Amino acid sequence: MTHQYKGILLAGGTGSRLYPLTSSISKQLLPIYNKPMIYYSLSVLMLAGIHEILIISTPHDTPKIKDHFGDGSQLGLKLSYEVQDAPNGIAEAFLIGESFIQDSPVALMLGDNIFYGNQFTKLLQEATQSTDGATLFAYPVKDPERFGVVTFDDQLNATSLEEKPKNPQSKFAVTGLYFYDNNVVNITKALKPSDRGELEITDVNKAYLAKNQCSVKVLGRGFTWMDTGTYESLFTAAEFVRNVEHRQNYKVACLEEIAFNNGWISKDTLSNQINQVPNQYADYLKEIMS
Repeated sequence: MTHQYKGILLAGGTGSRLYPLTSSISKQLLPIYNKPMIYYSLSVLMLAGIHEILIISTPHDTPKIKDHFGDGSQLGLKLSYEVQDAPNGIAEAFLIGESFIQDSPVALMLGDNIFYGNQFTKLLQEATQSTDGATLFAYPVKDPERFGVVTFDDQLNATSLEEKPKNPQSKFAVTGLYFYDNNVVNITKALKPSDRGELEITDVNKAYLAKNQCSVKVLGRGFTWMDTGTYESLFTAAEFVRNVEHRQNYKVACLEEIAFNNGWISKDTLSNQINQVPNQYADYLKEIMS
């Protein structure tokens, strides 16, 4: 039996790099132009066709995010919540979410990442067609030493992975979006914490690469990937979203639009939501329905 992908959205971190913005609001609920940050990451899982999603956040922020989304039914989603008590690494999400994952393959999305590109939905849907091994995405960056870095051979097959290398062997960073088969839980259980005391997602990826089960797709020209963990990147992301929406006259990461287009919510459900928010956002949703 082929199981459908489930999604984990890791919305953790203290937001210390964004203090004092995060002194009274969750980092994941900070605005990026006209939507909370978490909308952009949640939209990626939705575009991949994943509607059963576990949101993992801090003890402080989980109640705030749950207050915002509830059980997700207004978006045709089935949302659940768990707490990550301490920053023990990205890979800990699979241990926290073990009972949620059960026998399914799982996609992990980091809550402060933004993706945009014309063919991105197609790439996401291709990733969910594979339930063996891992599918990752790489993006060229100026400062690869800040990221997990992947190197390729001449046929663009991944050959090595390193976490924050001092002397990067390539310019390709591994982005905060990962698709795994069900073996990811057992692989994570076998990991040892790194020198910084974390279960590293790069070590999970290395385990798949060692078995020749790690596919890395390069997001080249026409794609944008942003990590919004600093003041500068938060501003840059807001500016980018604003420019796209003003020039093209459609919204980035409009969750209601994605849910409606996926057939997860009806016209009546969408209409009820429009009536609750009589503003420009609602006017855009009206256009979708017409």
